[in-house]
Amino acid sequence: MRLLFFAGSAREGSHNKKLARLGQKVAEANGIEAVFADLCDYSMPIYHGDLEDAEGVPERAQALKALLAEYDGVMIVTPEYNAGIPALLKNTLDWVSRVRTEPDVFRTRVFAVSGASPGYYGAMRSLLQLREILAVGLGATVIPQQMALPGAMKAFAEDGSLVDDTRQKMFADVVEALAVAARKFAA
Repeated sequence: MRLLFFAGSAREGSHNKKLARLGQKVAEANGIEAVFADLCDYSMPIYHGDLEDAEGVPERAQALKALLAEYDGVMIVTPEYNAGIPALLKNTLDWVSRVRTEPDVFRTRVFAVSGASPGYYGAMRSLLQLREILAVGLGATVIPQQMALPGAMKAFAEDGSLVDDTRQKMFADVVEALAVAARKFAA
């Protein structure tokens, strides 16, 4: 059983990249093979139907979809921009959904969502939007457990763990729930 973690942010110091990398570490500490993927390695133009007709689906979208297919469970960690998901993440999902594969990775993997924000809501509004895009738009199974991390600027210790032990346990529980669901889904 293998889990993939990625953040919907390109910024090097992103709190969401930190949270996704923490998810990878938590999984590995529990004997689960896990990988962090950086969307900076999957640069794509803004989705445009005419561009797709003229040039096809970008190679990096095809590569990311192939990567998704290698894992049983996927956690997407998203920031919140103006009460929604960032354009980078939406564009990535739009392009990847245009790669036609059988079976479709969105319908044959289990997904989890989490997010971090400096604000009070901890990316909760973007998590609602991401959950809807995945489940309704792409037909994915998304587990109910999630983590919305507020106050992200002060939430991380130097080693990448969460300063608050309760929040660290809550996040570890989300990673475990993803692993359990991925095992059941793959069986």
